[in-house]
Amino acid sequence: MSILLSIIIPAHNEERRLPDTLEQVFRYLGQQPFESEVIVVENGSTDQTFEVARRFAGRHANCLVLQSEKGKGAAVRRGMIEARGEYRFMCDADLSMPVEEIVKFIPPAIDQFDIAIASREAAGAVRYNEPAYRHLGGRGINYIIQLLILPGLNDTQCGFKCLRAEVADDLFNRQTLNGWSFDIELLYLARRRGYRVCEIPIHWHHHPETKVSAMRDALRMIKDIFRIHANALLGIYDGTR
Repeated sequence: MSILLSIIIPAHNEERRLPDTLEQVFRYLGQQPFESEVIVVENGSTDQTFEVARRFAGRHANCLVLQSEKGKGAAVRRGMIEARGEYRFMCDADLSMPVEEIVKFIPPAIDQFDIAIASREAAGAVRYNEPAYRHLGGRGINYIIQLLILPGLNDTQCGFKCLRAEVADDLFNRQTLNGWSFDIELLYLARRRGYRVCEIPIHWHHHPETKVSAMRDALRMIKDIFRIHANALLGIYDGTR
């Protein structure tokens, strides 16, 4: 059986939100004409996330549940490498982007791309209920990212991205960061290797119970940005092409 789309969902302490997210994803996929799979990767949870996911997978043959070391980057890497789909889509467990928008990231909606990233800043994107301080903080982080690493990409941190299978295999076997900033390194490596990256405008809903800490995670991200920048200057990433 040829699988067109793999959806990878990293899940850390998501026992409450995960069941509804999976129901929405499988309801949507059941209406599509293509074959698909869903991979839930539990990473270091202290609640019943793994058990909840396993119970759900017991009712769906095309749902796989894995575990990884702690960190969103580690979870996404494990899922991407295990996936079998021609296109591999990473999806946040809070489903802040409506599941119906997934078709924007695969043919025939788009073609001639290697990585399609969701953007809350591209023309046509809409943000719902996001506090001003979070938006401004995000723009500040993006300014640093563009200045030092990824000029021209307006939203590297939205948690919805799609990669062609061979691109995913290549990049995730090179990408090293395990935390929130993994996608900055991923996109930097993609640029180094000449892959085509396109930004897809989406409708994005802010959830008050988000696990992203505006201060703590911003500081971690800034540290990682300078780490990636330093690695590039030192030639750590040389040999990627």
